[in-house]
Amino acid sequence: MQRIPVTVRANLELAATEHGLEYIAGEGIVGWDESACYQFSLRQIEEDLKGPAEEIEDLCFQVIDRAINTESVLQRLGIPEEFRDYIANSWRNNDRNLLGRMDLSYNGNGPAKLLEYNADTPTTLYESSVFQWEWLEHALDKGLVPEGCDQLNDVHESIVAAFSNLSLETLTHFACNPDIEDDKGTIDYIEECANEAQVDTCFLKMEDIGIDEQGRFIDGEDRIINTLVKLYPWEWLMEEDFATHIPTSSVQFFEPPWKSILSNKGLLPLLWGMFEGHPNLLPAFFADDPESSSLIETGNYVRKPLLSRQGANIEIVQNNSTLFQTDGPYADKPQILQGFEPLPEFEGKYPLIGCWMVASKAVGLCIREDNNLVTSKDAKFIPHVILD
Repeated sequence: MQRIPVTVRANLELAATEHGLEYIAGEGIVGWDESACYQFSLRQIEEDLKGPAEEIEDLCFQVIDRAINTESVLQRLGIPEEFRDYIANSWRNNDRNLLGRMDLSYNGNGPAKLLEYNADTPTTLYESSVFQWEWLEHALDKGLVPEGCDQLNDVHESIVAAFSNLSLETLTHFACNPDIEDDKGTIDYIEECANEAQVDTCFLKMEDIGIDEQGRFIDGEDRIINTLVKLYPWEWLMEEDFATHIPTSSVQFFEPPWKSILSNKGLLPLLWGMFEGHPNLLPAFFADDPESSSLIETGNYVRKPLLSRQGANIEIVQNNSTLFQTDGPYADKPQILQGFEPLPEFEGKYPLIGCWMVASKAVGLCIREDNNLVTSKDAKFIPHVILD
């Protein structure tokens, strides 16, 4: 794994316009940096990233099997009691899932370590899929990267194929809070993939979801919502005014209800408790678990809320001192402790590897680079190449 300087495209502003990305003169595309790329060998991709990600996915499924049959585990995760049977039935009924992104710490030597799993509302999808691939094609055409470079990037084709395999025969609704720009852009792209798979779609705001007299979900035009692809966390859904109708609504959700277990950072101590010592896992415990003292005694750990977004309320402790801390609205929420696995440093930059899972298969990579050990909303996407 190397960080390689690359010449920036001369027509970057035009590329941004064509793809609907924000461009600032003198700075470039917001959230994107193509002045460098990360280079991997095929072995690193196949053996250190892709294979382990799919193995972790299998471990996660084993966690769900345990969680849905253990009331205390669901309580630990903060899942409301009225949704526990609903989630369990979703898993037992084999409700299909669509996509997620595993975030990993990896430096090219030794096993990648799972930091968290964005299994419900992952973003940077369009950049990972379409824009990153276009960059590679241009870079190869202009000789900006060596001939023979490739990417782990079957994201677009995999999402289209996943929608084709779902055989959605009625109108499928796509929803998010459009005021969250990343969410709106991501759900729009997922809807485009569905259209490519010949799915009949429409967008609606989450706030426009209604309930008819029969307790069915309806949109603003009183059309029944049979299938809802949402970029909206399950924990938020469970607090909506219409939440009490969800378990009896017969709506097919993507992501399915059982993804609420995997998108919770409580997944990390559950994984460690079942598979302690696994090479791709870090020690992790619920903060109020007496066993968490074993991590505190090492003086090196990370404190995270069970439910948070964009790196909020993260504390990194190294040698018994707070090395880094972020603010946010989750300070008083339940937390976990996880062993500290620092991101690698390249020229003062800290890359976080994201592995895209589509229908539980590892199909793509995204690398977000920040100036700090905690990857925040200000991180920039850096493209990658595979070259032996």
